[in-house]
Amino acid sequence: MSLRAEHEQNFEFVLKSLFAGGIAGMCSKTAVAPLDRIKILLQAHNKHYKHLGVFSGLQEIIRKETILALYKGNGAQMVRIFPYAATQFTSFEFYKKYLGNLLGNHTHIDKFFAGSAAGVTAVTLTYPLDTIRARLAFQISGEHIYTGIVHTASSIFREEGGLKALYRGFWPTILGMVPYAGFSFYTFEKLKFLCMRYAPEYLCNKCNRNTGGLVLTLPAKLICGAFAGAVAQSFSYPMDVTRRRMQLAMMNPETYKYGSGMFATMRIIYHENGIVKGLYRGMSINYLRAIPMVSVSFTTYEVMKQLLNLDTGAKL
Repeated sequence: MSLRAEHEQNFEFVLKSLFAGGIAGMCSKTAVAPLDRIKILLQAHNKHYKHLGVFSGLQEIIRKETILALYKGNGAQMVRIFPYAATQFTSFEFYKKYLGNLLGNHTHIDKFFAGSAAGVTAVTLTYPLDTIRARLAFQISGEHIYTGIVHTASSIFREEGGLKALYRGFWPTILGMVPYAGFSFYTFEKLKFLCMRYAPEYLCNKCNRNTGGLVLTLPAKLICGAFAGAVAQSFSYPMDVTRRRMQLAMMNPETYKYGSGMFATMRIIYHENGIVKGLYRGMSINYLRAIPMVSVSFTTYEVMKQLLNLDTGAKL
């Protein structure tokens, strides 16, 4: 194969991988958008919902704000999640190949480091959109501060300190992303490997294009993704709570104290509410949303890889 043909093939692979990852992210986030919104309201102790649980909170949103309010902030989420997921999955393929060559593929530990690096790459590029989405999702009907994505971004930039304000909560996000993305990709890839090796007759289908000749069945993909989501969230959740409190700190004078820094915010959360009701507040809902979210994300990406003929191995 000529050098030009190889470059064209690599470029095609990157484009297809970006598209597959973006679609996977959009499907997964839309599937759990209502749970995402109530999680944000509970994490940041919104005065209208802090006394409620998951299902009573969802019912109250519908009663007070209509059923469409369950998806408040999801437009900003879609704007963020397509480039985020596209970057994450594509960079994972890149990091997986080169770390696999460097560390070897015997322990699958390269998948952990590749996943962590991919998560950090994606978060760094798309973090301001996550801040905007959180602000929009935290608003209650009749008490709106922001009118849309552009207004939210310009208001934060103009009134709260420029680009730095859009990255408020960035470091706890990065520290949480390393175990979250690392364990997500590691667990999924490890379970995928075990399924193909020890139970191919039950959990796999034949595929002539795949380098191993096998692909996971749809139920197997969903189950592997679900386990990956549960494992990853267990390690990274306190950083997620810290990030949300910092992102939303400037929306109310009573919560300004949460915008002073990562460790200061964690200390305040711990002193005020402890570990279970503070740093792990909303963990039950996070399992309810993270398990199907990661499951749908990995499953959609794997299906898209098959449809786009990407399951023959990365060409990067």
